[in-house]
Amino acid sequence: MDFDRHHTEIRTQTELLAELAGADLRAPVPSCPGWTLGMLVRHLGGGHRWAAEIVRSRATGFRPDGQVRELDGEDSGPFPLDWLLEGAEELAGALRAAGPEAEVWSPLAGGGTRFWARRFAHETVIHRADATLAAGTGFEVSPEVALDAVEEWLMLDALPQHFEYNPGKRELLAPGRTLSFTATDAGAAWFTDLTGEVIVSGRGHRAAAVSVRAPLTDLLLVLYRRKSVRDNGIEIHGDRELLEFWLTRIGFG
Repeated sequence: MDFDRHHTEIRTQTELLAELAGADLRAPVPSCPGWTLGMLVRHLGGGHRWAAEIVRSRATGFRPDGQVRELDGEDSGPFPLDWLLEGAEELAGALRAAGPEAEVWSPLAGGGTRFWARRFAHETVIHRADATLAAGTGFEVSPEVALDAVEEWLMLDALPQHFEYNPGKRELLAPGRTLSFTATDAGAAWFTDLTGEVIVSGRGHRAAAVSVRAPLTDLLLVLYRRKSVRDNGIEIHGDRELLEFWLTRIGFG
């Protein structure tokens, strides 16, 4: 997936989420404890607008993100369909206008607009999964989007800068700690190596202390901690405790 596909997916995934417009905004979101569907929608729509302002203004530093984190609001009214779609179009349009080489602030050095397009494409995918859990409907995503989402998440998790603001993440590093992940229906595999001084992740099959095999969509949801490794369809071989420990630490931001 390239820059154009990423910013297009922000709008596409939001439109798919908007198909849940008949759902109760008061419904709890099982994968985001303490959140309602209304809070989830406000978080995502606020995030789209926050990132759009960063891109549009060519921000050179962090911008206050209260609209992403301050989620109080009215959950008894109608689904804010137009507001949600407008935020996605605002971000997609800002990225499209800026282009893939524009230099703007991002949490990654040199990330620029490419970072924001890819990050919010998959942020929107995963929050759509959260919304389907709240609404009690099924979740499907195209293989190319799911593959890209898995790769981005593992890449982000391996960034050395995590150790600067979360020294406890170094507890993951130890001899013999390796993990492998296989998408059984997509011919794709990844590994994570925790045996050195930094986390190393990449594509490919490797022998590992623990291996996880699952259909691609299930694997994506496991890695984002939206699906339990104890659910049916998830095959685990080897050190289950290592896998569960690693899952308590994976994440970005």
